[in-house]
Amino acid sequence: MTTLPQILRIVTGHDEHGRACVKSAGPLPSVVAIQAIPGTVFHEVWATSTTPAPIGHAPADPTLAPLQLPPPARGTRIRFVDIPPDTPEFLARGHERMQQAFSQAGDAQLSTVKADSPHPLMHRTETVDYGVVIDGELTLVLDEGEAQLGPGSVVVQCGTNHAWANRSGRPCRMLFVLVDGCYEAGLAQALAGR
Repeated sequence: MTTLPQILRIVTGHDEHGRACVKSAGPLPSVVAIQAIPGTVFHEVWATSTTPAPIGHAPADPTLAPLQLPPPARGTRIRFVDIPPDTPEFLARGHERMQQAFSQAGDAQLSTVKADSPHPLMHRTETVDYGVVIDGELTLVLDEGEAQLGPGSVVVQCGTNHAWANRSGRPCRMLFVLVDGCYEAGLAQALAGR
């Protein structure tokens, strides 16, 4: 299986005189393998907890907190995710492990998988997500339709029910920026009825 390169992070800040400087540089301190989906790895880069985000001399590292899939309320989250190839066993039985997988990612309720779902990883977050394929290939699976993605493809995910299917036979790495969102009233009612 192809191994994807280690991710290095540089965090900047200000010294006591207000000069820009590097506060930390090195490997990401929070890299989490999702046990229920072998090969799926979350590489936590950063998060903000409000907008506008406070900027100070020495920002605390928000990735040292327990893993959470969506960003904090009124916040953002950036992460890389390594997505392994789908296997016949995962496609046939993966739905049985989704509560466990999404619990490890911070919220079991985000899984929307049902017996007739088009993919075991179907889920939804009340966020706007920017997803960029860095390496490999994926298929974005929606309730209705699919989209093929390759390196440089960008998905603007607007709170939709979706999954990432890897039919390529090799790992895929995506970069995600998640922005806290809020469904409009009419859409929220429609989604509640599903």
